[in-house]
Amino acid sequence: MAPSFDHLRDADVDEDDYDEDEIDISDLREKYEVQLEQGYDTFVVIDGLPEVTEEQKPKLIKFLLKKLTQVGKTREDLVYMPMGEDGKSLRFAFAEFSSPAEAAAAVRQLDMVPLDKKHTLRVNKMTDIDRYGREGRVDDQYVPPKIEEFTEKEHLRSFLADPSGRGRDQFAMYRGDSVGVFWNGEKESPETIVDRQHWTESFIQWSPLGSYLVSVHQQGVQLWGGASWSRQKRFAHPFVNMLDFSPGEKYIVTWSNRPISIPDEGHPQLSLDEDGKNYVIWDVETAKPLRSFANLDIPATATDGAKPPPKFPWPAFKWSADEKYVARLTQGSSISVYELPRMNLLDKTTIKIDGVMDFEWAPATPQREGVKQHEQLFCYWTPEIGSNPAKVGLMSIPSKQIVRTLNLFSVTDAKLHWQSDATYLSVKVDRHSKSKKSQATTLEIFRIKEKGVPVEVVDTIKDTVINFAWEPKGDRFVIITTSEPTGPTAVPPKTSVSFFCPEKAKGQAVGNFKHLRTLEKKNSNAIYWSPRGRFVVVATVANAQNSDLEFYDLDFEGEKPESDKDLTANLQLMNTADHYGLTDIQWDPAGRYVASWASVWKHSMENGYHIYDFRGEQLREEPVEKFRQLAWRPRPPTLLSKEEQKQIRKNLREYSKAFEQEDAERGASADLAVVEARRRMLDEWLAWRASVDEEVEEERLERGLPVNPIEGLIEQPDSEEEQQVIEEIVEEVIEETEEIVP
Repeated sequence: MAPSFDHLRDADVDEDDYDEDEIDISDLREKYEVQLEQGYDTFVVIDGLPEVTEEQKPKLIKFLLKKLTQVGKTREDLVYMPMGEDGKSLRFAFAEFSSPAEAAAAVRQLDMVPLDKKHTLRVNKMTDIDRYGREGRVDDQYVPPKIEEFTEKEHLRSFLADPSGRGRDQFAMYRGDSVGVFWNGEKESPETIVDRQHWTESFIQWSPLGSYLVSVHQQGVQLWGGASWSRQKRFAHPFVNMLDFSPGEKYIVTWSNRPISIPDEGHPQLSLDEDGKNYVIWDVETAKPLRSFANLDIPATATDGAKPPPKFPWPAFKWSADEKYVARLTQGSSISVYELPRMNLLDKTTIKIDGVMDFEWAPATPQREGVKQHEQLFCYWTPEIGSNPAKVGLMSIPSKQIVRTLNLFSVTDAKLHWQSDATYLSVKVDRHSKSKKSQATTLEIFRIKEKGVPVEVVDTIKDTVINFAWEPKGDRFVIITTSEPTGPTAVPPKTSVSFFCPEKAKGQAVGNFKHLRTLEKKNSNAIYWSPRGRFVVVATVANAQNSDLEFYDLDFEGEKPESDKDLTANLQLMNTADHYGLTDIQWDPAGRYVASWASVWKHSMENGYHIYDFRGEQLREEPVEKFRQLAWRPRPPTLLSKEEQKQIRKNLREYSKAFEQEDAERGASADLAVVEARRRMLDEWLAWRASVDEEVEEERLERGLPVNPIEGLIEQPDSEEEQQVIEEIVEEVIEETEEIVP
């Protein structure tokens, strides 16, 4: 601690003989005063400790050391715990680390960490506490905190209670400089909920469960929600380019291509630890940063013949399904897994995987036999390195146990595709021949929930696979292939669309995957499954020459072809549509409607949107100038159990009758409202006409003119005898035939 200068005041001098300003003690201050930045930057203050006696104190310090040594080097003699006059601790302690970086790590990783069930640590830098005191932020005299009155917050899921009782979905539209949120009106115009000018400066995005609407500005990111659409959270990360939520909305990562610069006067949310960083991971509830990272240097070339990595892979941080972990890839060397919310590296070390090219978390917690429920899975792949084959691996976290590996040969590239329930993992493997002049694709499907995680190889595909999509909550998939060169070309390549499904099997087991159908000579390049499964839209997106949409049903209730009797699908094309300039497609969360739009971000021709039902019938077409973006509002998972859902599906016909009656009544009321409006308009026009006629008649009488001037212009015949009857005969040839006489 800094030495005191009280002895100067206690000296035997007469204060009246000297003015305080005349006493020069600068030499003493320079000699004895300790610079905080140099002396105390390795110290931290730990608050929130339990109250203990002198006998219990060593035990508490040893228990506390287990936490402290996880983030840096310190010893028992470097932890000082003050005691009160009553012989009990004052519930805080000082700890010294070997470096300022370790002290900063302790603040970042141990603050708000539970010590036990009743106590939570609060960790601060010693220099921060002293600086706040010098700046007047901490009062020397204790003042009890003022408890604010409870104010009820708006319900962030109030949108689930549709006031019309029809269970409508909401969507947001960004057009021109305005952003609006609307109720979907099916064939009717959407009903406006809120519409604001300059609500965002860049783009809009919904959180995964629909609780928040995100707006992006130069100053950072803002979250909006509730019935009044008030601002709920703010994340002051300047010049954000990209953002990504964790699956349950607990955390958010923001990225800017401009490194963060903390001004001298400080930042309202960020600290000096974030200076120069590009990524920030935030806690959504507290709106506080958990940790920040700089951009990784992406290797310029790939390893041994594998395709070069993308210039900017996004998302750079990927979340586990239970939100307990977030991981980042260092391509070619390792995967770093961090524990949330502390953001400490799992087991204090990265997972070394030589040559690793990509990885993906399982989107759900796999229900595997004999495996703990909290274990999460991620898959990764490595290319061929020297004489070692390429490899696909499954790793369990936090145990880091390798669950399954698969060796692959002659690999050019691989893509990892999880099914939504983590029941299957499909690895699309592009293989080259020995001469490397030709290429073929295989699909290696891992059956995650089956014992031993068996791998099934689907038929070798000679053409290049440009798109793959699993059926959500199902076991069917669609691929798009082409035999022509891919990449930027003047004329888009011709493609084929192939459907695959399992064959029927005895018992509850799922059979082997079989080819169902291939549709040739298409221009399709995109696949959009309904979030409920069964229905899929295959479309041509961002193509100047073609903009087709095809709506398919894989459980068509009509007659099934004989060749498909042993398969678990009955494919039927329900409808086709054409949307010129199509750039984007999105299903609503209930799987009832499909929106397609042409965004001004990609071209300026015929911007606007279309709404279709799941069968492909167009319900509405809306041209909108400077239309930018449409986004359906997601819904949280249902609270109904599987048994309750099963019961509803069983009685769906009974519910349908009530819904159909409501629809009919709504249609009838709409028709009645139109008729009444037209009748009202006719009555208003007739009343106006009568009033005008009355005014004209009065004016003519005042001027001495005949009331009906037309009657005076027409000479009426004196009698019926003077009337002449004129007959006119008109001949019309009904049919004419010509006969040649020999």
